[in-house]
Amino acid sequence: MAELGLADTVGMLRMPGVRPRYTSAGLGWEHLYLSAQTEQSYRATFEAAPTHLLILHLSGPVTVRRGEGAAARSRTVPAGGLFLQPVGRELSVELGGPLDTVHAYLSDQALREANEGRPVELSEELGATDPLAEQLMLALDVAVRHWEPSARTYVDHLAGMLAAQLARRHAVRPTGPAPVRSGLSVRQLAAVRDLIGQRLAEPLPIADLAAAASLSVSQFTRQFRASTGQSPHQYVLGLRLDHACRLLRTGTAPIGQVAVECGFSHQEHLTRVMRARLGTTPAVLRRQG
Repeated sequence: MAELGLADTVGMLRMPGVRPRYTSAGLGWEHLYLSAQTEQSYRATFEAAPTHLLILHLSGPVTVRRGEGAAARSRTVPAGGLFLQPVGRELSVELGGPLDTVHAYLSDQALREANEGRPVELSEELGATDPLAEQLMLALDVAVRHWEPSARTYVDHLAGMLAAQLARRHAVRPTGPAPVRSGLSVRQLAAVRDLIGQRLAEPLPIADLAAAASLSVSQFTRQFRASTGQSPHQYVLGLRLDHACRLLRTGTAPIGQVAVECGFSHQEHLTRVMRARLGTTPAVLRRQG
């Protein structure tokens, strides 16, 4: 699937008063496009977009009006408030003042995968509060600002969690409880581990891991956690770290080379993860080896 980009948005990011700071363009994200910007006051109507739009207000309060005529709604939204626009609907909106925002444009496929393949009808929301969705948006924002190719699995995990939260918390009608899962089979887990081993040095999207287990991304993520007690990102990171430790103890390759061979972006990335997880550094580990 092609990368999601500016052409998949509602056109809001092309407004004259919108000043982008950074976006996920060029990072290869297939089901999510993220953009951070400063917006000035405007009033406009946008055609229906092929993506769901979630806006997180980073500043405020600011007055926002959506809709027209008797159906119009107006609300003063504080920092942390959310604006949600479902896929395929025309949007009329008026922004009453300058505002810093993060926009997340999610494909409808991501929402379906988060709901066991069933369609999800999201509600139109103005000034909603959802602490989990807010934290996921902020985490994605940090991932864009400090992008490392090895974070691809992590970003896929965040995007899947955001889609699942929207499907669970912001659907127009209940979608029903998710079926109970007992985890991956021995054969599925072995196939996933084999794939990780083959591609340990490469960015590894969750979709590829899910395909190895013949599951959708949402099914795989839940069943993988049930089997291992970890998210796919945490698990892959642990295997990379284990491999790096073995190479540092038994080999003589430079630390930077070991880091890249084990799927870390650079030596500093390996050092940061090792210090956080093991309380030591590659240099100290090598000397102790």
